[in-house]
Amino acid sequence: MAGIVVVFDFDKTIIDCDSDNWVIDELGFTDLFNQLLPTMPWNSVMDTMMKEIHAQGKTIDDIVEVLKRTPIHPRIVPAVKSAHALGCELRILSDANMFFIETILDHLGLKEYFSEITSNPGFVNEEGRLRIFPCHDFTKCSHGCSLNLCPPNMCKGLIMERIQASLGGKKKIIYLGDGNGDFCPTLKLGKGDYMMPRKNFPVWDLICRNPMLIKAEIREWSDGEDLERVLLQLINMVSVDARFISVDCKLQTFSASNLSLPKPLRVRQ
Repeated sequence: MAGIVVVFDFDKTIIDCDSDNWVIDELGFTDLFNQLLPTMPWNSVMDTMMKEIHAQGKTIDDIVEVLKRTPIHPRIVPAVKSAHALGCELRILSDANMFFIETILDHLGLKEYFSEITSNPGFVNEEGRLRIFPCHDFTKCSHGCSLNLCPPNMCKGLIMERIQASLGGKKKIIYLGDGNGDFCPTLKLGKGDYMMPRKNFPVWDLICRNPMLIKAEIREWSDGEDLERVLLQLINMVSVDARFISVDCKLQTFSASNLSLPKPLRVRQ
């Protein structure tokens, strides 16, 4: 095993768009969505939109067909399969919703490659319409994160802490994301972990403005081809590092500090 957990954001990371906006736009409900957005939280807007879409005669099958057309870079699927084949545990941490994510992954043949998906609950009710709820019920209490970038329904940093606790420090983490909400989990990563921000997206900008807050090494990417190349290089590098350290512990013949490994890319400030 590689001793690595790769945690992916979903929207604009695995897929090349925002899945909520994609469904709303493709079904022709953009104007109503834009009218509702200033009046209630995002999750509430999406649940209300699913009610309206159902009332207008659109079915779950219509939504599924739209999700099957979701744009994705052609190198993403091979990247996920390669990371899994190299022994990595793969997880998704996303502020999309479970129905959209699982439908897209099923269509791509990727669902079985992920050991855990954490997102906002989404399911089809007895009336045949999609319901979407917040991951954290902010109407009852706050999730407690003081970082203003985290939406009220999900703090990815708190979820990252849970992931880290479950690993017990035994595995390295590679985190991939693009948005403001991916900055909080980035702050939770430690030395020996890696953050892969999408270049020129919000989380990249936040990292560039706050480099001293980041303990993990930063390796940026721009598109699916870039993601595949950087991710597989990192996995191979971390795996080689782990094997050398293991040999050092057993034979005590050399120091891991003498290893010559690729240098991390510097974040421009």
